[in-house]
Amino acid sequence: MSFVTALTHVLPHRVLSSLARSLAYSRSPAISRWLIDTVTRKFGVNLSEAAEPDPRAYPTFNAFFTRALKSGAREAEPDPAALVMPADGRISQCGDIVPLGNGDGRIFQAKGQSFTAAELLGDAEAAKPFADGVFATVYLSPRDYHRVHMPWTGTLRETVHVPGRLFSVGPDAVRNVSRLFARNERLACHFDTDFGPMAMVMVGALLVSGVETVWSGIEIPAYGDRITTKDYRGQGITLQRFAEMARFNYGSTVIVLLPKGVAALNPELKPEMPVQLGQRLAMRASHNIA
Repeated sequence: MSFVTALTHVLPHRVLSSLARSLAYSRSPAISRWLIDTVTRKFGVNLSEAAEPDPRAYPTFNAFFTRALKSGAREAEPDPAALVMPADGRISQCGDIVPLGNGDGRIFQAKGQSFTAAELLGDAEAAKPFADGVFATVYLSPRDYHRVHMPWTGTLRETVHVPGRLFSVGPDAVRNVSRLFARNERLACHFDTDFGPMAMVMVGALLVSGVETVWSGIEIPAYGDRITTKDYRGQGITLQRFAEMARFNYGSTVIVLLPKGVAALNPELKPEMPVQLGQRLAMRASHNIA
């Protein structure tokens, strides 16, 4: 375990994240330019893909970090039977959710580390459809496009804000912090699709807990002390395949959960593999395609 990962066990997570948020939203040109220049240089951000390529045009660091891409910078996999990658980043892990025989399933995090679907979603009942399904965990680094899009068309049913810690979600932390994604603060978004339920879990991290959705705006913060569920049934919030769903105010991780038998993950996907929004995540099972 690295020194930084060890240090995150004792750091005041929310205080640090609140401070980082204040800096990210500062309209001081000196602060925003310094942050933008530092991140662009350190992480090799490709601004030529941005709808606004001029770093001086962004009034705050957060505006830069949640920047839109120019038209055509990303395109959806043309096969209409393909579920698409929800974000730029890197595959942390993907594969089968291992059934536990109690209506829950185990999700692999890293060697020696895992967590259950119920722990991740904060709801044992909501986890049951995914107990023997598949998952994909995508890590977004500071250099990446930070908007998350829909793998498949779905109608929003509910969101569940699960409070928690704000550990780093970098590779060292993933290897060494037990049940990391089920401990960090997160927003589970549940959609109904033509194949059944689909869950998209936006996981916060140290300095990067802010999450916004296209239907409700800022969801995290405010930081919570209890699980909060919002019911969207009957409101007709339907998002099309490849449409923007949410964004991180700094980088983090999105986890996609699918039920058993509805889709096969792209066999080319491997841990640590770089991925781009829109490429093939999975293929629908032929008998499930209308």
